[in-house]
Amino acid sequence: MAPARAKIVISSFIALCLLLAGTGALLLRDAPESQPSYAPDQAKPPKASTPIAQQESVQKPTAEILSDRVVEYHIDTTLNAENRIIKGTETLTWIHPGKKTVNELYFHLYPNAFSSMDSTFMKESGGKLRNDTMPADGFGSMSITEMKTADGLSLMHRMQYVQPDDGNVKDKTLVKVRLPKPVKGGESITIRMRFEVKLPKIFARMGTADDDFVMAGQWFPKISVYEPEGTRGRKAEGWNLHQYHGNSEFYSDFGIYSVRIHVPDDYIVAATGFPVQPAQIRGKEKIYQFYADDVHDFAWAASPNFIVAEEPFSSPEVPGVRIKLYLDPAHKDLKQRYFFAAKAALKYFSKWYGRYPYSTLSIVVPPESGNGAGGMEYPTLITAFGAKDDSPGYDLERTVIHEIGHQYFYGMLASNEFEEAWLDEGFTSYAEDKLMEQEYGVIPNLPIQSSLIASPMSLTQEAWKYGSQDQYALNVYYRGKLLLKAMEQQVGKQTMNKILGTYAKKYRFKHPTTADFQKVVEQVTRQSWQSFFDQYVYGNQMADFAVDSISVRKKDAASGPVYESIVKISKKGGDFPQVPVRFTFTDGHTLNKVWNGSAESAEFKLEYKAPLAWAMVDPEYTIVIENRHFNNYLKADMDKKVLVRWNVSITKLIETLLGSLSW
Repeated sequence: MAPARAKIVISSFIALCLLLAGTGALLLRDAPESQPSYAPDQAKPPKASTPIAQQESVQKPTAEILSDRVVEYHIDTTLNAENRIIKGTETLTWIHPGKKTVNELYFHLYPNAFSSMDSTFMKESGGKLRNDTMPADGFGSMSITEMKTADGLSLMHRMQYVQPDDGNVKDKTLVKVRLPKPVKGGESITIRMRFEVKLPKIFARMGTADDDFVMAGQWFPKISVYEPEGTRGRKAEGWNLHQYHGNSEFYSDFGIYSVRIHVPDDYIVAATGFPVQPAQIRGKEKIYQFYADDVHDFAWAASPNFIVAEEPFSSPEVPGVRIKLYLDPAHKDLKQRYFFAAKAALKYFSKWYGRYPYSTLSIVVPPESGNGAGGMEYPTLITAFGAKDDSPGYDLERTVIHEIGHQYFYGMLASNEFEEAWLDEGFTSYAEDKLMEQEYGVIPNLPIQSSLIASPMSLTQEAWKYGSQDQYALNVYYRGKLLLKAMEQQVGKQTMNKILGTYAKKYRFKHPTTADFQKVVEQVTRQSWQSFFDQYVYGNQMADFAVDSISVRKKDAASGPVYESIVKISKKGGDFPQVPVRFTFTDGHTLNKVWNGSAESAEFKLEYKAPLAWAMVDPEYTIVIENRHFNNYLKADMDKKVLVRWNVSITKLIETLLGSLSW
């Protein structure tokens, strides 16, 4: 998911303050094993037929099997647009991937996050996500109206809402279902259910806007992930269970989806996967049928107002993809910008991180009022930001590129976003910056971004433990990206490309962990990175190097007076192997040295014909993981008390400025 971009504006007065504080070098720049089976009461997807209206393409299921396909869904759902209600039937077949017998199943009922202000999501978020706020009367919910086994035994009295994370009994986003008969390892079970969703008004990913735009994300009862021993480092197999939190996103198993969607006859539907038959008009409704395999979620959007465009794309790493745009009318003339960004992302991300294996990629552009559904990723479907004007800046391209990046780190690697969100968001943000610079010349201001991180936290903690959404975004998106960039600085771009390419290709469809990534880093570089990961990834460090003191003493010599300058510097944060230090004398002479930032402190003795004027650590702001630049610089003739007051004042000013930014 893409965070709303911070709008950083620094006045000439503040810029002057930064310059006097020794940070004048900062320049502001433009800132994701068997063939498909079918339940007895479901028909197989029909063969491809003629192209449907709205430039849809009819395709066949692929024969290539990429994932374990633990689960299979057959869903038939109907949208009542007038009442904002989705009703559906779901037949789910789950194959037990472990060895131990299980006596219960668990399902995520994500729409219940919006059922009241008492849900865990609403209590943690306060009814806000990014810059979007819960509209008046915007509540929604999900209810299961029928659940039974394949032989017709009702399970309704066996359902119990559970709250493993916080014990909030009013949270109904996770339900346990006790089974009448245990399921052994390797066996399968089929569950049939009916469900109803009262769609919320959009502010957090899903819902309705403008009375006719629908974003159905996390909209159906979804089975939780059962992790066998060894999966993500587990010592004992078991369910991975979490509620829907204000900061968290999602984690699911790979599988097969066959989904039929009934909408009013004037609606157009965009969805995960591809249509397997032309859309059918029956009376006042239109019926779509979609199929997807080797994906871990299914989402769809619908509107009578979509402007649809489609273009094929291929490259050496992408055999063939149909890129489909579902544009809000406000962006109807911007389709080539969307296509260019999407093609660049598919081409280079497939080159860097492995082939895009799906035959479609759909891009949904919501209306401005549905911006809460924008900037979000689902398998083979992404949403851009809400269409506001006909001349947007580079945020248009950046959002598209970021969300397509998620097709790799979220979509194919499928790390656990509840517990290690940085493996998706940080990696995708790193890839986004790289491509934006390459294709558009947009270079991020990394020193400013690192300065925003006032409270660094471990990147391997659960998403909701960061507290505020700002702290979550600053750590998971920005700090995660900056750590990857810091690694690149140490190993070089070519080796970093090899690290990320190896990781992405090795763990496709495998649900990797931070420990898996660390193993790849060490295998490629042939050295230990334990200290780096302990400090910056598992720990909460940022780099912080300071010039502590300068003393100058005049010495007489046969050739004339000589000045001995003693400069003391220290490490106040994490390690960094090569720390540049610059010394400038009163006659303009400059001397550059490099210090090993793994040491706690150092003392430099310099003799020169002129006294030292000032010293500065990292004068070009190359250490991207340093977040406290105010103590990098020290003038030789500044009174220490004045210096302290000056630095504190500047620091408070910067913190106040940066703290006022919104996401």
